[in-house]
Amino acid sequence: MRKFLALFAMAAALGAASTPGDRTHDNIVKEVRHELVMLPYYNLFDNLSFKVDPNNNVTLLGQVTNPTLKSDAGNVVKRIEGVNSVNNQIEVLPLSPNDDQIRRAVYRAIYANPTLATRYGFQAVPSIHIIVKNGNVTLEGVVANETDKNIANVQANGVPGVFSVTNNLRVEK
Repeated sequence: MRKFLALFAMAAALGAASTPGDRTHDNIVKEVRHELVMLPYYNLFDNLSFKVDPNNNVTLLGQVTNPTLKSDAGNVVKRIEGVNSVNNQIEVLPLSPNDDQIRRAVYRAIYANPTLATRYGFQAVPSIHIIVKNGNVTLEGVVANETDKNIANVQANGVPGVFSVTNNLRVEK
């Protein structure tokens, strides 16, 4: 719910009211964000981001565990009225049973923590995303405060088999 509210607040702050046929840059940004978070296979082991240039060309970025999600993201963004082109630079993470095991273990470590579970564990797509590539973990997303960011980092670092943890969590304002 927190992620949805944050996205809703961000979307509300981005644009003013517009006529139905008006496809301003800000409207396109809001619609791209909405379409990406609504993708059916998008989950906490994926990280999707994007950039929209002034000419309404969209660049998709991030990492996904499922190749279908990469193509689905490109396809839904291409269909948005006003988007001129889509450059899909989403990385499909390599298939690795070891990485899958680390993903599950980091998930359990983070979301078993009472502080983090209460605040972030009951969302459709939790706001802390766990990206694992070749045993290296990257935490992406938004947390409420610096303490939650540090707890997530400590929890991820304590998982056996993890080579490194990069904590890219942002603290919500």
